Amino acid sequence: MSSVGDSLAEIFDVRDTRILVTGAASGLGLAIAEAVVQAGAVVTLADIDEPGLQKQADRLSGFAGKVRSEVLDVGDGDAVRAAIDKVVRVDGRIDAVFANAAGGPASPAQDRDTGVVAALDSAWHHELAVHLNGTVATVRAAARAMIEQENGSIVLTSSTAGLRADPHVPYSYATVKGAMLNFARQAALELAPHGIRVNVIAPGPFRTNIGAKAHAAGFTITDKDWARTVPLGRTGDPAELKGLALLLGSKAGSFITGAVYPIDGGAMLTSAI
Repeated sequence: MSSVGDSLAEIFDVRDTRILVTGAASGLGLAIAEAVVQAGAVVTLADIDEPGLQKQADRLSGFAGKVRSEVLDVGDGDAVRAAIDKVVRVDGRIDAVFANAAGGPASPAQDRDTGVVAALDSAWHHELAVHLNGTVATVRAAARAMIEQENGSIVLTSSTAGLRADPHVPYSYATVKGAMLNFARQAALELAPHGIRVNVIAPGPFRTNIGAKAHAAGFTITDKDWARTVPLGRTGDPAELKGLALLLGSKAGSFITGAVYPIDGGAMLTSAI
């Protein structure tokens, strides 16, 4: 039987918890990192964007927790394993890993205009390398460390596009996000005997710089277009992800594994996409 504490303060307490967040220099990864740093965790921010990473590490150093940074390309499995091993070597353990890193979507010319009949071009390989292979590498490396501890929490960031067809994203993006969900469920089943929980956050439309990259790549859908697909009538603010991240990364989520959490303003309630 697991003891999580009696009070809400104890249940959600992540002080001194060792956490790594990939894709932490901006967007949803940054929101996740902010949540756990503000709550007192010792957090390693990992991202391929070195200038952005350093900027955010400096900014977050003023909060209750402690912050380190690690320049990391999750497409490099050896580098992912080394980054997690470093946390374990320095801190003695790793309590939670948020596998959040993601790249921008393919351009319409690469993927969307030609759709599923296209050759397996650079768009497909990019999505596979960053979103799926990078996530799998992160989970595998985290699991190796956590099996030694017999506990830990791993949280993947997928998308509501992995739960149903979505005309506003490329087929390559929807495919890998869906694959992440089944991978997470399988990992949750296999790792449960070791006391390791694996869960998925599936965001709907959020205001992040990935949206800006999509616009630059040629997608014409706007924030207002996305908002029309959401019953709450707006896109999400990354800060609105913080509560869910803290739940899954703390003892409050100690009996949750294999779960997928859409966080989308109700977009999954309607077919108006």
